[in-house]
Amino acid sequence: MIYETIVTTAAHDGRPHIAPMGVRFEDGLAILAPFRPSTTLDNILATRAAVINFTTDVRVFAGCVTGYARDWPTLAATRVKSVRLGNSLAHTELELDTFHDDPQRPVLRMRSVHEETHAPFTGFNRAQAAVVEGAILVSRLFMLPTEKVDHEVAYLQIAIDKTAGEQERFAWDWILAAIARHRAAEAPAYAAHALNTPLSERH
Repeated sequence: MIYETIVTTAAHDGRPHIAPMGVRFEDGLAILAPFRPSTTLDNILATRAAVINFTTDVRVFAGCVTGYARDWPTLAATRVKSVRLGNSLAHTELELDTFHDDPQRPVLRMRSVHEETHAPFTGFNRAQAAVVEGAILVSRLFMLPTEKVDHEVAYLQIAIDKTAGEQERFAWDWILAAIARHRAAEAPAYAAHALNTPLSERH
């Protein structure tokens, strides 16, 4: 099972980094597998520490993935050389246990050394889940066909329309804007390709 979380790390100089990341738990350890290049990976190797943050503020997911809002308030972690998300419901502080290197996707096995709860979990919200799915779509725009993205967005929009609050609507707007931005950037390249392709070879 993979849990969608916010992983926070800090560079040697204390500079925070916030990244949405799927985390697995196995044999009492948290398993992180960031794709290279990765600031999260660099920071963990430098400090041997990270923090898993559990939050229902999906603006953090959408803001980080789309680039519209990457700087969220952080606080110093309690036991490790890292930071935690300021508005998390709970967090788990981790220390590096083992590292398996890989040119594309290294695996970090990390052990929990401290946990804290900051606020109650008030229940599930479909719009929050839709935003998380939308953020994952944005991270994969380079590899997904337009029709697939449009189909997924249309379905997720139902949950947004029916159950979203202000935070979810802000986050969803960022996701839609990121998709539009991606397509606008692709359009000139597609047009140039079409101009240089004989009509008989166009599909």
